[in-house]
Amino acid sequence: MQKNVHIIGAGISGLSAAVRLANANYRVHVHEATQQAGGRCRSYFDAATNLTIDNGNHLLLSGNRHALAYAKSIGTEAGLVGPKLAQFPFVDIVTGQRWQLDLGDGKLPLWVFDDARRVPDTKLLDYFALMPLIWAGTDKPVGNAIPCKGTLYDRLVQPLLLAALNVDPPEGSAGLAGAIVRETLLAGGQACRPLIARDGLSAVLVEPAIKLLQDKGASIQLGHELRELVMKGSHVGELKFGGDTIALGPDDVVVLAVPPRPAAALLPGLKTPSKFRAIVNAHFRFDPPKDAAPILGVVGGLVEWLFAFPQRLSVTISNGDRLVDMPREELAQAIWRDVCKAAGLPGELPLPPWQIVRERRATFEATPEQNALRPGPVTSFKNLFLAGDWTDTGLPATIEGSVRSGDRAADLVLARP
Repeated sequence: MQKNVHIIGAGISGLSAAVRLANANYRVHVHEATQQAGGRCRSYFDAATNLTIDNGNHLLLSGNRHALAYAKSIGTEAGLVGPKLAQFPFVDIVTGQRWQLDLGDGKLPLWVFDDARRVPDTKLLDYFALMPLIWAGTDKPVGNAIPCKGTLYDRLVQPLLLAALNVDPPEGSAGLAGAIVRETLLAGGQACRPLIARDGLSAVLVEPAIKLLQDKGASIQLGHELRELVMKGSHVGELKFGGDTIALGPDDVVVLAVPPRPAAALLPGLKTPSKFRAIVNAHFRFDPPKDAAPILGVVGGLVEWLFAFPQRLSVTISNGDRLVDMPREELAQAIWRDVCKAAGLPGELPLPPWQIVRERRATFEATPEQNALRPGPVTSFKNLFLAGDWTDTGLPATIEGSVRSGDRAADLVLARP
C-alpha cells in the first residue's frame, strides 16, 4: 500500500521533497497557502515591461549538485544554460576597468597560480589569506577570520560573499562563507560554471515539478493554508486548514516546508531565525548588446550583478534594506545609470520600461547569531520533519540549500520504519 505524505508549502524545498517521495511511490499531497507555487523562486507576467520576469534573479553553479539533480529528476536540466567554461566577466564602473576571472574546467583551483586568470593586481599570497575561512566555525564573523579589505576582497570576495550571505560580508557567518568557498572557488572551475534559467524560474524549476507530481497522482492544492497542527501524543494527528480537517493515519507523514514565521506559529517553541534582509531586483525591457555576457559582476556602484536575457536587462542588489523605502522611479533611474555604465551603453539613454521588485524578507540574516537559531529537520514529533533554506543546511539561503533541505527531509521520511 502507498503511504501518505503531506507537504506543507510548495516552494522549492517542498517541491523537491515532494518529487523525491513521489518517485519513491508515496502518495503525495501538497498544500500551498498562496495561489502560486514556487515561493520566492517563481516567474510572473509583468504588465509594466510586457515580459515574463522572475521575482528574483537566481544564479546556480554547476557544482550545485542537489539543485541540478532536482532539475534532472523533473526533466529540465537542459533549461539551465550558461557558458561552457567557468568564466566571470567583471567591470569596475568607477575606473572603467574590465577583466575576466577564468576558473578553468578542472577539479582543483589551479587558476590562482596563473597571473592571467586571477583577479587583476592580485598575488598568490592574497588568496592564501582566505584559508582561515575554510575551517572557520559558524559562530565567528567573517571579519574576524579574514581581512576584509584590499584588491582581492573588493573585486571578488566581497561580491561573492555578499551575493551568497545577503549581509555585509564582515558581519556574516564565517562558517557559512567557508562552505561557499569550499563548494565554489576551492572546487575548481568544474563546480563554478554559472547557470541561469533563461526561460524563467517557473518554467524550469516549478511548473515541470507540478506536472510530474500530478502525473504520478499527487494532489496539489493552492490557497490551502494550514492553520493548526493537532498533536496526538508523539505524532501529528490532524491537519486543520480552516475550512477542512485532515485526519492522519498511523503511517502518514508531514513535511513542513514553510517560511520561519508560519513554522514557528504552527510549532510553538520552535527556534527559528528572527531577523531578515532584503534583496532588490530591477528589470528593464531593453535588448542587451550582442556581445553582452549572460552575467556580469559589477564593482563600485549600486548594481552588483547584471543579467542579460532576451529583450531584458536585469540586476540584483543584495543586503538591500537601505533601498526598500526609496521612491521607485528614483531607484529605477539610479540603477539604470549603473546598468548603462556596466553594459557600455550611452549614458544619456532614457529610462526604458522597468519594474522594481523589492523582497523585504528575502533571506534570513546570515550572521553567526541568526545562524545559531536554525533548526535541524527532525522535530519532537515522529511523523513531522522540517524543510526550507532557513533550516540548518550548512549553507546560506540559496536554491541549493532549499533543494538540499527538501532532499534531506524526504530521506528522513524514507528512512522511517
